[in-house]
Amino acid sequence: MPQRRRLARAAICTAAATAGLALATPAWAVATSVPLNPAHVGSTAATFPDKDCNDDRFDNLPAGYDGWHFVLPQGKPSSGFESLTLTFSNGSTAVTVQVPDSTDAYPDYFYSAGGKQMHAYLFTPAGWKLTGGSAEVTNAVDKFNLSHTCAGTIATQSPSPTPSTSVSPSTSVSPSTSVSPSTSVWPSESVSPSESVSPSDSTTPTGSVSPSASTGGNGGSDTEGGLPLTGVAATSIALGGVALIGGGALLMMRRRRDRITFTS
Repeated sequence: MPQRRRLARAAICTAAATAGLALATPAWAVATSVPLNPAHVGSTAATFPDKDCNDDRFDNLPAGYDGWHFVLPQGKPSSGFESLTLTFSNGSTAVTVQVPDSTDAYPDYFYSAGGKQMHAYLFTPAGWKLTGGSAEVTNAVDKFNLSHTCAGTIATQSPSPTPSTSVSPSTSVSPSTSVSPSTSVWPSESVSPSESVSPSDSTTPTGSVSPSASTGGNGGSDTEGGLPLTGVAATSIALGGVALIGGGALLMMRRRRDRITFTS
């Protein structure tokens, strides 16, 4: 009888322990989603008031990256991170980052302190803005916080070469046409008929007619020798002179003939 009682007591204790473990296990395994502290939404690593680049976990921060340190509140010592989902703006698009995730380009890891996985570190390209986040944690808390940051130097892109095209056609057309016609017309007609009949006979009257007509292209005024003569006037004068000379010659021959005495 005593042996049966001991076996019965052992069975009861074992069942009670098993039941207790069955009830306690779900409480430890279930993770709850909690939000990021709203006061920390919209922060950048450079503008967040709490900065600490002396944090040993930032020693491996790559150049051109910002360091982010997230932490759970101290109220429940049993709480711990299971995962984080964080959203950022890179200036043009929204980027979602998972922690932990070894397949993306953003280094991250959890850090345990006092047996609690309550610290999470993430490195992102410098200048990103934290726009929201949530975390899966055990032993639920109200929220998680951004503890401090370490701002990196934003990488500057070299401006792409700008082609310089300079077209400066210079066309100079300076036609120089100089026409200086010089036409000088100086009509000059000089008609100076001069006939002289000088018979050797002393008794023969001598007739000398020397009409002279001269025209100059310059033209003359009344005070410079009379009116200018045209070609027609000069020709008339010349013919008149010839007629006078002929008449004088005929008159002379007639007188000479009248003085001749014929003898038989």
